[in-house]
Amino acid sequence: MMLDRFELIAPTTRLHAAWLEAHDEWGPGLHEDGFGLGPSDEVDSPDGFAAWVARLADAPGPKAGQAEPGCRYRWLVEGDRVHGGIALRYGLDDYVPQFGHIGYGVRPSSRRRGLATWALGRILDEARALGLGRVLIVCDADNPASAKTIEHQGGALESVQDTEHGPARRYWIKI
Repeated sequence: MMLDRFELIAPTTRLHAAWLEAHDEWGPGLHEDGFGLGPSDEVDSPDGFAAWVARLADAPGPKAGQAEPGCRYRWLVEGDRVHGGIALRYGLDDYVPQFGHIGYGVRPSSRRRGLATWALGRILDEARALGLGRVLIVCDADNPASAKTIEHQGGALESVQDTEHGPARRYWIKI
């Protein structure tokens, strides 16, 4: 597959219909890792979608002299088709130790094509530019595809821990 057709872009209202198509493919719920979708987000209407995209763009980031939590969201797209999302969480908060610096998801019809590995490599470049020396990535213990993606990018398994969602594998990647 030619991965040079793909890009990571900031969330945009321009892709509302394409994002809804990807979301529908996942089925009901909030399980699209990397999109930052919360239980109170209403994304079906243009106004609700625009408010959600604005919230993603305004995710707090570090300010001069502070280590505030922040998050950078990117969508994995090919033209006007949304294939997935990836989030880079940075700063110091309680979320990163539990869920990791990076979370991602690829829609079911786009899996097994190397897209997650490609997107993870690109977001690691952004983590490097932010000055992160290493990142934590957490995946479900019963998700061998995600484990393989992380290991392909240099992830070293730290542990497997029980969480409220079941066992999770914790990896560190040195940047």
